[in-house]
Amino acid sequence: MSNITKYALESSLKKMMLTKPLDKITIRDLTEDCGISRMAFYYHFKDIYDLVEWACVEDAARALEGKKTYRTWQQGLLQIFEAVYENRPFVLNAYRALDREKIEKFLFGLTWELILGVVEEQAGDKPVTEEEKRFIADFYKYSFVGIMLDWIRQGMKDNYGEIVESVCTVLQGTIAHSIENFTKRRK
Repeated sequence: MSNITKYALESSLKKMMLTKPLDKITIRDLTEDCGISRMAFYYHFKDIYDLVEWACVEDAARALEGKKTYRTWQQGLLQIFEAVYENRPFVLNAYRALDREKIEKFLFGLTWELILGVVEEQAGDKPVTEEEKRFIADFYKYSFVGIMLDWIRQGMKDNYGEIVESVCTVLQGTIAHSIENFTKRRK
């Protein structure tokens, strides 16, 4: 039952964000729209920003489901862009209302999982330390997030499929090459 309430609040929030800025939406607006008490809201979330973060994580988890391997990471990246685009009014509204650090933190967490999965798979049994794997994942994480934030800041006008294709072209083979460079460094 608790997830039903969370999804109802998410739906209500996304609907309201089509017509008003996030900072003008109150918990009372949400609870009245859902027909629940304020206590029910606070049982699940500490504030509206907590609900926004949860909604973003849920959307991202659906987008990335099963897409964290070398063969599928490009599809995962495309699905992240699709999920952001499909929720365009919500994302743009949240982008304007939240500080950049919160948005970056969310996107970093999202892309970190995707990239680290690929790095782990590509590293296999090669003599690469966990610290080196994290460094490689961080390097690509910052690139992905920077590109996505620019796209969001510009109003998501560019074709995200072309952006993903360009990212994939640039990165083709570079993660494996980075891992190989770390192993050569030890010799």
